This record gives sequence, C-alpha cells and structure tokens, in this order.
Amino acid sequence: MADGNALMNREQARAEAYALPLDKLNPARPELFQADAMWPYFERLRAEDPVHYTAEHEFGPYWSITKYNDIMAIDTDHNRFSSDFMKGGITIAGGQANMDPLPMFIAMDPPKHDIQRKAVSPAVAPPALAAMAPEIRARAGAILDGLPIGEEFDWVDLVSKELTAMTLATLFGAPQKDRRQITYWSDVVTAVPTPGGLVESIEQKMGIFSEYHAYFTGLWNEKVNAPPTGDLISMLAHHPATRTMEPREYFGNVVLLTVGGNDTTRNTISGSILALNQNPDQYAKLRANPDLIPSMVSETIRWQTPLAHMRRTAVEDVEFQGKTIRAGDKVVMWYVSGNRDETVIERPNDYIIDRERPRQHISFGFGIHRCVGNRLAELQLTIIWEEILKRFPEVTVVGEPKRSFSTFVKGYETLPVVIPKRN
Repeated sequence: MADGNALMNREQARAEAYALPLDKLNPARPELFQADAMWPYFERLRAEDPVHYTAEHEFGPYWSITKYNDIMAIDTDHNRFSSDFMKGGITIAGGQANMDPLPMFIAMDPPKHDIQRKAVSPAVAPPALAAMAPEIRARAGAILDGLPIGEEFDWVDLVSKELTAMTLATLFGAPQKDRRQITYWSDVVTAVPTPGGLVESIEQKMGIFSEYHAYFTGLWNEKVNAPPTGDLISMLAHHPATRTMEPREYFGNVVLLTVGGNDTTRNTISGSILALNQNPDQYAKLRANPDLIPSMVSETIRWQTPLAHMRRTAVEDVEFQGKTIRAGDKVVMWYVSGNRDETVIERPNDYIIDRERPRQHISFGFGIHRCVGNRLAELQLTIIWEEILKRFPEVTVVGEPKRSFSTFVKGYETLPVVIPKRN
C-alpha cells in the first residue's frame, strides 16, 4: 500500500529533523505534510523545545506551540493572543507575502466575533442537526449504493467530497447542482499556488475568487429579498448584527463557512478509511461492534487532525514557558502535534477506536473559537459509517493516498480503494 518515494521522504525527514541545529527547525513546510513526514519534527520539538522560534520562513518568523496543554493555554487566552484579521488572522501565511486575510468571525476578537458567531450558530444547533440527520442519512445511503463493487475508485471523489458537498449546499441554501462548484472554491481557498497545482499563481486564484464572490453575492441578494429561512446565508442576510455587514466581510464569512464545512469533514471521512486499513485489528473490532462508531469517529478526528494549525498574534509581550513572545509575534498552535502529545494522550501515535477518553483531542480548538460546526462533522461521520457497515464488510485501500500540499489543511486529494465483491 505504501509508495516507495513517500517512504524515502519520511526517512529523509526523520534524519533531517534530528540532524539540524534546533534553531534551524522549520516544520511549516507543505512538502513535509504532503509526504506525511512532519512527525519527527514535532516529536523533537515537543521533547526539546516545545515553544520554538523559527527565525527564517517565507512568511516571516514564527513561534511553534507543540504541546497539548500549551496549545490550550494560547487558544483560550484571546486577550493576549489575537485572531484579528487586521493583525494577520488565523493562518501562518496571513499578513505576510500574500493577500491580506479576509474579515471573518474566526479571524476576529470579541465582541464582534461573538456577535457574528451567534448569528449563524442556530444552523448547526441540536434542533437543526436533528432535522438534517434523515436527509444526510438518505444521501449517504444513495452515495454508497451507487459505488462500483469490485472495481478501483477514488473514495475522496465519490464519497467524501460528495457527502460533504451535498450537506454544504443545504447549509447555504444553494441548489444541489452547484455543490461541486462550492467544493472547488473551498479547495482554491486553501490551495498553495504551485506549477501544476490546483491554482498555479496568485493571479489565477484571485480570478477564481471573483467568480466565487459573484456567486455568493447573488445568493445573498436572493435571500435578503425573501422571507427568512434556516440556511446560513439567510441567517446572515436577516440577522440584525450581520445584515448590514460590508460585502468583503460577508464574503470572508462565506469563505470561513465553506472551508469549515467542507475540508474538515471530508478529510476525516477519508482519514477514517485510511486509518482502519492501516490498523486492521481496529477495523475488525469496529465490524464486530458497530456501537463503537461514535468513539471511532472521535479517535479519527484526533488521529487525522484535519486542520494542522491555527495562528494567533501576540498583542503584548508575554512570558510563556520560559520564553519571551514579543508583541506582534506570530504564534502557531500546531494542533497536529498537540494531538500526538505523549504527556497527555496515552499511546498517541496508535489508532485505538475504543479509547477510554476518545474526545480528548484538540482538533476543534478550545475557547471562544472552538469549531462552531463540530457536532455537524461528527454527525456526518457517524451516519456515513453506520451506512457503510450495513452494506460492506470491507473497504480496502489499494494505494498510497495523495495528500494535500498544505500546512493548514491536512487532507487527501485522492484515496484509491476497492470494495470487494461478496462471495
């Protein structure tokens, strides 16, 4: 199942991670994530320098926070560590050498953050999820029933993308025929411009953003002139706190909700198939006891960590774990590392679907910025696995996944699988 070049990259990365002087360690390299080779960097940082300063990076110097409890401390200290887009926002790239971050509530501090988040929260509150669940289940069943049996296909494309795209279109109140276009725009948001990549230049990316913006401007205009409904765009268009927002701010929130509703769930659905194939004893345990699905879902969210990092900016000098973080410094909370912190999580590199505390993970963040759609993500994952186990004794991974070239979205572009024919 493993690709030789990927293995070679991982071996090289381990040697490099331990050979480099500590002050030269730079884990924020998308090629490491694409090769799934970043683990030894974080392993060394957690052990030797858990609050680590990288002086040279294409987006400027930054601090790496790599241990679970330290990440939690930064994530919950929004008074001293800002998410504000005007200070650089929530990704390592923001504010340096790229387009300025868009205004969106995840990239705001209180009180504005709290007001805007509250405007959209009803769309993913328990009553809304209960109403949505039968529709998600029906769609999941239809997707799975349409899969080719005994033939290789791409799980990312036919299952993970399709289910999340359908749910996202519903959340936005957009026509289902546009669902894959919305997914494409989400991918463009997080794509690093590279030759031969999804987008090859920042100019191409901005041109696609113009189409994306125009589509959702049209959707806003439809919603604002119609009676309120339960979808996210209607909520933004009619809520007193958001109906007069600037067009750029509205678009920023659309971008946030698109990426949040698409990438995280989609990549965890794919990650669950990969994890269970890499750990056949756990797959057998799940088949023998489907009641483990909720626990497996939480363990996969930890193991996968679909967003590798979130960034903050220090607003004052802070003494933290013996280091002085200066006002204006970029602080990167590596969720992907915190979820493998051996001082907090027992056997963190192992995939164990019946952990005693499966929800002990940092993938959704902590504090005021904790993922607003976390329960919807868990719902979709739970439903798709309930439906998979009803139908297929096994989904077999038959090749190495193609991983995302990104230090932000930790995901998969393709995952080749076969569903064996029943004897």
